[in-house]
Amino acid sequence: MEALKSDKKNTVITIGTFDGVHIGHQKILQRLIKVGDVKHLEPTVLTFFPHPRMVLQKDANIKLINSITEKTEILKRFGIHNLVVKEFTSAFSRLTAEEFVEQILVKELRAKHIIIGYDHHFGRNRAANIEDLKTFGKTYGFEVEEITKQDINDVAVSSTKIRNALKEGDIKTANSYLGYNFFLTGNVVSGKGLGRTLNFPTANIAIAEGYKLVPKQGVYIVKSSINNQTVFGMMNIGNNPTVNGEKQTIEVHFLDLDESLYDKELKVELLQRLRDEQKFSSVDALKEQLHRDKQHTLDFIAQHA
Repeated sequence: MEALKSDKKNTVITIGTFDGVHIGHQKILQRLIKVGDVKHLEPTVLTFFPHPRMVLQKDANIKLINSITEKTEILKRFGIHNLVVKEFTSAFSRLTAEEFVEQILVKELRAKHIIIGYDHHFGRNRAANIEDLKTFGKTYGFEVEEITKQDINDVAVSSTKIRNALKEGDIKTANSYLGYNFFLTGNVVSGKGLGRTLNFPTANIAIAEGYKLVPKQGVYIVKSSINNQTVFGMMNIGNNPTVNGEKQTIEVHFLDLDESLYDKELKVELLQRLRDEQKFSSVDALKEQLHRDKQHTLDFIAQHA
């Protein structure tokens, strides 16, 4: 599975999962583009899917900040138009370090400059390190540039910290580490129509990728671009306990929008968490809370939009 691969141009490459494409990753991407400009090389990100932990540790529970499609979009936003996605399989994991370098980096991707972290390990059993890569570089004709420990530590950000913030519903921290608003992408599907009976019609978002991380249940202020217009709204992630809902849904009530969104793909950016999901004593009590949520949302928009 590969995306956005260019036509046989020599490349400057960085390698990693780049989950979140956060502000630490963005520093590497800036360097990648700069080297590409100076040396006339195609800036290229090499990543792997499924996540190696899903294959080697059978860790099906790992959730990722971005789907592959979302990661492609974000990389393009930061100036990277060449993302190569290698399918990570058991057989691929058994390539020796030199086989990986020769077959993938040199022959397939035409690497002439590789930018990599000081602690990067690769090849079968992750046995090779950056010094080995530099040795291969002399044999196969590419340069290796090390991202130092200090450079990495200067940005005290990690994909794990962002995932943990999202699991806690701490959108403010997650967004500050990402350098953009965390977002969910999915198709609008039909729901039970409860929101319409409350005068709060909702778009029910179905996310296709089971590995995509969905933040902590609760109510969030969100925004989307619909028909080239920014539309704000309130999103509930949860089980609708007031009406005895049994499965988790993602529902968005957009303010000032009166059109059917069925079957449309929506990208929903999360701006702030309002509260936990609650079980109310009655539907009327739920309705009163929704009006309070709407007022909080309007106040937020007035301050930040």
